[in-house]
Amino acid sequence: MIMPLSAQPVADILRFNTCGSVDDGKSTLIGRLLYDTKSLMEDQLEALERSADLSGGGRINLANLTDGLRAEREQGITIDVAYRYFATPRRKFIIADTPGHVQYTRNMVTGASLANLAIVLVDARTGVIEQSRRHTAIAALLRIPHLVVAVNKMDLVGWSEERFLEIRAQFEAFLPRLDMKDVQFIPLSALNGDNVVERSPHTAWYAGPTLLGHLEQVHIGSDWNLQDFRLPVQWVNRPNQPGDARHHDFRGFSGQIAGGIVRRGQAVVALPGGLRTRVKEIHTFDGPVEEAFCPQSVTLRLEHDIDISRGSMLVGLENLPGGGTDLHARICWMHPRPLRRGHKLLFKHTTNTVPAVVTEIEHRLDIASLETRIAPDALGLNDLGEIRLRTARPVFFDGYATNRLTGSFLLIEPGTNATVGAGMLHPPTQTLCSEPTDYTI
Repeated sequence: MIMPLSAQPVADILRFNTCGSVDDGKSTLIGRLLYDTKSLMEDQLEALERSADLSGGGRINLANLTDGLRAEREQGITIDVAYRYFATPRRKFIIADTPGHVQYTRNMVTGASLANLAIVLVDARTGVIEQSRRHTAIAALLRIPHLVVAVNKMDLVGWSEERFLEIRAQFEAFLPRLDMKDVQFIPLSALNGDNVVERSPHTAWYAGPTLLGHLEQVHIGSDWNLQDFRLPVQWVNRPNQPGDARHHDFRGFSGQIAGGIVRRGQAVVALPGGLRTRVKEIHTFDGPVEEAFCPQSVTLRLEHDIDISRGSMLVGLENLPGGGTDLHARICWMHPRPLRRGHKLLFKHTTNTVPAVVTEIEHRLDIASLETRIAPDALGLNDLGEIRLRTARPVFFDGYATNRLTGSFLLIEPGTNATVGAGMLHPPTQTLCSEPTDYTI
């Protein structure tokens, strides 16, 4: 039985995205998940019935649940990223339906940036094609921990076990180059619902889980960095009102924990000031707690009144982040105007935004072959490449491989405030002094 979202007990949240080539069935798969888990409202069901594709025998078009743009429905392709939400008694889910066409690579990167798991759909008739490899490679570059290869439209190849094993072998031939550890292969038919929520009677030769069964059971607790405490300060919390003496001395620092665990009484360092203090209180939406962990949102009160504002970061004394103004990163360029050396931008990292300039474009990455093109003149729309940046003020960060939250950033055009790039920072070359006495007040 599927429970309403409001009646769910507290459960962890799995974020996943679907990707693959055009017409592999990504939107239909998501529609099938929502439909078969009874996660649709009555008005959504009525809208599906009204827009039923009568030319297909009166069958409702499940892709319309995510392909909301008129252009998407007319062309039968996904253009924008569509987010949908549903829940089962075991877990809550956030789905990002991302485009399959190479023209919208930037949209795929956006939708996959926070995913715990990626579903790469493959049409059983065509097998592994360039877009299949491209999206698997992007998932690997974004260090998405879990991958599902959903071999769709198995009904159109007669539920052939040989065809399924052939596609699996094609994937396994290039997966070692991508360093992806957790990969699950599932044969299914999104249109008919086989092996999506309910097990199919046509795959007696398949002993693995259904897609929903795997999504409910995959372990994501270790996906977050729970070793190194990081709290980018979003705002200084002063809730006192005129005439209200209850909170006259309350000064807390609010934000979402981007790494590690924080406990009451723990010693922390405030960056960029470098002063050490201790955590006096930890407040959450549900009240004071003794400890909190990534990715909870909290307000911390400290033992000392030190200079902390939005853009500062509170960190633990062990495994301090690196810092500096010269940064090395891999980016996806998202703007029609090419990125060139000397380009001035705003560098947004966690809650901190600083002016930056591109000092070098090292190479462009060919996703299809995973080879590099040395020293291009510029990076064009949807290109991925390696660049070097210089920021106006020091930035404190971890490498993206260590922490996806403190190792990622956005590039913003100053004049229009438009997001024009997204990137992943390489490990810092400069580290902070690890002696906590250097930070004592």
